[in-house]
Amino acid sequence: MLGWLPIAYWEHTPHPFLIRFSETLGIRYYGLGYLLGFVAAYWLLNRYHRAGRSPVAPVQIMDLMMFMVVGVMAGGRLGYFLLYHPEDLFHPPWAFFQVWKGGMASHGGFIGVILAAWWFTRSRKLSFLKVTDVIVTTVPVGLGIVRIANFLNGELWGKTTDVPWGVIFEQTGGGNLPRHPSQLYEAALEGLLLLAFMQWRFWKSDVARRQPGRISGEFLAAYALARVVCEIFREPDAALILGLSRGMFYSLFLAVGGLAVMALAKRRTA
Repeated sequence: MLGWLPIAYWEHTPHPFLIRFSETLGIRYYGLGYLLGFVAAYWLLNRYHRAGRSPVAPVQIMDLMMFMVVGVMAGGRLGYFLLYHPEDLFHPPWAFFQVWKGGMASHGGFIGVILAAWWFTRSRKLSFLKVTDVIVTTVPVGLGIVRIANFLNGELWGKTTDVPWGVIFEQTGGGNLPRHPSQLYEAALEGLLLLAFMQWRFWKSDVARRQPGRISGEFLAAYALARVVCEIFREPDAALILGLSRGMFYSLFLAVGGLAVMALAKRRTA
């Protein structure tokens, strides 16, 4: 499988805690990643409003953030079980609430955010697509930071490889062969690159004003593409579906949904 091996590969040592109080208690990088993602989103939403480019008033931003937190956490957690490990949802019955053991699904988090945004905009009588257009431009920050936390945890590693930057994840179950640091690939594509694309589209065009929903659709399609590319290098963490990893399979639906939203945005403004 491996054509050649250099003298030495870097052996990963897991670093799940920023500050550790006991064996299982402390400030974890994974949770900190979500927190920083929400803080960045709050800052960006305020900046958008000051620039006159957001339908969400300053007094509504904190309310929106609360909706987003609930949507991300509930959707991501439920999505993890339903999309990847349905057999573990009620084993034990309180498994859903054992968040300290990890287990979040980005696809489930997206569904949770969509539902939370719909609820928020309906209760505040705001345009759903205009609000989602500003939300999606903030999402890649959290995605990128959480992927870095995945790497620090030594989880969700990639397939075996002989590239010089391969990493050995033996301490977290990856065996003694070098693997793609696919978490960092995802941090770069789903986080940094997608953030740059979203910010460029938001600030350097008036598409958000001309075609509400267009940026939302572009985000879904672009994320799906980035995720599919990363899944090529990532070791599947659940049974395949039609020969595809679950991350790749579910991303196809996101891509179709993104294209549909873009088509709807165009038709509504035609």
